[in-house]
Amino acid sequence: MSARRRIFLIIPFFLLAFSISGQKLSANFKKAESKYKIKDYNAAIEYYTKDLAENPKNINAYYRRGFTYGIIGNYEAAIKDYTIIIEMDPEYVWAYISRGSSKNKLKLFNEAIEDFDKAIELDPKNQEAYNNRGWAKYGLGDNKGACKDWKFSKRMGNGEAKIILGNTNCK
Repeated sequence: MSARRRIFLIIPFFLLAFSISGQKLSANFKKAESKYKIKDYNAAIEYYTKDLAENPKNINAYYRRGFTYGIIGNYEAAIKDYTIIIEMDPEYVWAYISRGSSKNKLKLFNEAIEDFDKAIELDPKNQEAYNNRGWAKYGLGDNKGACKDWKFSKRMGNGEAKIILGNTNCK
């Protein structure tokens, strides 16, 4: 797995871990988490799904399941989960970033840019949104726009953007 993909997958997951601390978790959610930790991703998805059957408004379960779908490469399913989150909470910044990242993987670059733009509108200092929007612009052949986003992300402290800029023709 590439470093870029690992970062894409790890950062939102750890951020969510902080958001659920202190909440009472269902048995199925706990089982899903334990399966995730041992990289039994299909079982984790199964338990997140069971949790959602019991509590269809559990944004955390949708996020974790979407995230896990992304790990196994089922980006369409991940997009569906992130879309449900956005319908429930239109200001959930990481749902837009994660959905946009999944769209990037499917080469739906224009749609991905829309998600990153919305994330930036909601959180103008979100370096990950700029960084990932750079990848979408790059995918469209907009190297100037990609470089601009990566440079901005780097100025905000994004280490991945620094690496990207060192490996591209950005000046």
